[in-house]
Amino acid sequence: MDKKYDIAIIGTGLGGLICGYILSRKGYKVALLEKNPQIGGCLQTFKRFGVKFDTGMHYIGSLQEGQILHKLFNFLHILDDVKVSPLDKNGYDVISLAGQRYKYASGYEAFMEALSCSFPNNRRDIEDYVARVRQIAASSPLYNMRNISTHTFIDADYIKTSVNEFIASVTTNPVLGNVLAGNLPLYAGVKDKTPTYIHALINNFYIQSAYRIVGGSDAIANSLAKSIRSFGGEIFTNCEVKSCICDDNKAIALNLTNGERVEADSFISNIHPHKMLSMIDSRLIRKAYRDRINALENTISNFTVYIKFKENTTPYLNYNYYFYEEGDVWRANNYDAEKYPQSYLYMHQCHKENPQYAQSAELIGYMRFDEVRQWTDTTVGSRGEDYKAFKEMKAQQLLSKLEESFPGINTAIEGYETSSPLTYRDYTATQDGSMYGIIRDKNFPTQTLVSQRTKIPNLFMTGQNINSHGILGVTIGAAITCAEFLGLNEIINEIDKY
Repeated sequence: MDKKYDIAIIGTGLGGLICGYILSRKGYKVALLEKNPQIGGCLQTFKRFGVKFDTGMHYIGSLQEGQILHKLFNFLHILDDVKVSPLDKNGYDVISLAGQRYKYASGYEAFMEALSCSFPNNRRDIEDYVARVRQIAASSPLYNMRNISTHTFIDADYIKTSVNEFIASVTTNPVLGNVLAGNLPLYAGVKDKTPTYIHALINNFYIQSAYRIVGGSDAIANSLAKSIRSFGGEIFTNCEVKSCICDDNKAIALNLTNGERVEADSFISNIHPHKMLSMIDSRLIRKAYRDRINALENTISNFTVYIKFKENTTPYLNYNYYFYEEGDVWRANNYDAEKYPQSYLYMHQCHKENPQYAQSAELIGYMRFDEVRQWTDTTVGSRGEDYKAFKEMKAQQLLSKLEESFPGINTAIEGYETSSPLTYRDYTATQDGSMYGIIRDKNFPTQTLVSQRTKIPNLFMTGQNINSHGILGVTIGAAITCAEFLGLNEIINEIDKY
């Protein structure tokens, strides 16, 4: 390892990789340091039973020509390396609410038409909802690649209003309101907290078009890594950062757990802010700032069952299935552990283009970290028999509930693996295995928005805790971080050429 760089990036999640891509492309000497054997963060995949499973990036949107992710993928030179398969345009998401099923269709008109078939007396409400979601998305310069004079990415009104308040202003029909919020596991929405802009940007993103990644989301990470290396950037795995060393004015080096030291002119952290601060002992980080970051609440975690089907037994479902046993989707985040699961997300994996049968699927339920806290100090593969029994119990509860919606599905299962909040914590370095990092709270909008800038002038942050989560939010956030070196409008103008 060459131990002196222009920029050292801690972590190779999507945000770190995109920062590495943009900055190395611009001629900076960049090193990315990853503690795990595999790069990618939530883009990581793993193999069980001979098939590949995604860990976090399950489906993406707005990838048709002219749409925002298509433009970004073009800029990042990803399209040649990543194959995608469109989800069902007549219902890419199916919301199962108290025994009834409702479809989200692709395209604004189709989305309105599909829901209007289920709610014929509320067509105007649905039209108003779509118009307002589009308005919110259009109001963001960063999400539309327009030149701006500040780093503000959305109107303050959309930050100070909660999703449930926004939906209640659109319709008084409680069933329709819950259906419109039915994909809230995409952002782990919390009633009276999650700001409207998160819901609106995500839904606008998927309504335009929705796709699965063929063969696993690690294709995105591998494509970015290939480009970074072609620009002269370096990527090191099994390379854990122990501490960030500062002098009286700035950060000067990273100490690694293997005893090596990496020096750089600037540093970017693609890990949780709480974790990053724990690596720094410097007067530049004042107690008030440290206390604020450490006190921020994180989104809930999840328990996942990774399913391998017997060959040619399970027709491929070209949609995502959101299940709620009761009529109030907002209760999912505050579930009753005695009645687990009261909700789940079920998705087939796309192992090839246009498959007739599914090879595998993922079944995901919310899970609070408290349920696994007794095993906090254990490591993967050595958590004990009690932990194995706990995971088996939760898997059977989820599979039993899945059987109610898809009768006979359990007889088609050849095998399954599971992961808990502990697994997610250890492989993605998120606080308590949080799905999406820090909760954005409309009641404390300034305090829960984490800036890319830190109190150390040459240390910056990126990733899902900056700007927003998801492939679009993290990509925009990475552009904001890189703007500290290049200027934001320079990046916007370059992306807009594509």
